[in-house]
Amino acid sequence: MTMPDFQLDPRLVRRRAGRAASGYATVDTLAREISRRMAERLDYIRIEPKRILDLGCGPGADLATFAERYPGVARIAIDSAPAMLTQARGEKSLLKRLMRFGKPAEPDFICADATALPLARGSISLAWSNLMLQWLHDPLPALKEINRTLEVGGLVMFSTFGPDTLKELRASLPPSQAEHLHRFIDMHDLGDALVGAGFSDPVMDMEILTVTYTKLDDLFHDLRTSGSTNAALSRPRGLVGKKHWEELRSNYETLRRDGRLPATVEVVYGHAWKAAPKVLDDGRAIVRFERKPG
Repeated sequence: MTMPDFQLDPRLVRRRAGRAASGYATVDTLAREISRRMAERLDYIRIEPKRILDLGCGPGADLATFAERYPGVARIAIDSAPAMLTQARGEKSLLKRLMRFGKPAEPDFICADATALPLARGSISLAWSNLMLQWLHDPLPALKEINRTLEVGGLVMFSTFGPDTLKELRASLPPSQAEHLHRFIDMHDLGDALVGAGFSDPVMDMEILTVTYTKLDDLFHDLRTSGSTNAALSRPRGLVGKKHWEELRSNYETLRRDGRLPATVEVVYGHAWKAAPKVLDDGRAIVRFERKPG
């Protein structure tokens, strides 16, 4: 499902995430709100997980929520940026470790790529991923890995950004052959990817959120500080000219309403279950024999 003319540089994505790690918590209001809305969706799902994976955990803000929601359940936090995992671990001095006696066990922190998870097959009950998939130009390999690591009957739940995200900024950019802005995958394509990865009963929904700013530089600050800047291989490599910036700012300024500049965020939510496999890894069909009642 890769967009053929849009490829991301994974090493650049990791580097920028690493640089953003120390300041990410100062600009994560949107990520926290989306996480809260994901948790509301989880309220309607009956699941008693034995092991939880937070994939793309970032600085680990969701880990405490899992400890509270599912006391005593083992948690695994995976991110591709070591600096994000350092933030997620926090300070772990001897005194702090001793003070945790009797409290929930610490999560396991693992630095790994979402497309090559160092986890055993069927070892996870709930895979959670808040705003990670948009950093993959093709989510299918990661979804297949999640499916592999989930036990039969396990649940994957994720959020990501849809194509209308930052549509005002995209429309305000002067015409160019370069890829100035990140692209986002459509909700229906993500649903197809879930099916292609072997999941059953996928549920997809979407909502539009609008963040407003007093000035455009505040939007740019949030994007830079969170590491959410363009990582496309086709991105401009040189400095953008003054005329380009002036035209961008002028175009965006026409959107100001009540003294504020809007920035649209299309949030896509998805969840699905791992069904019993119908074929083996080598393609042979699985035939199940069940005892006849009576």
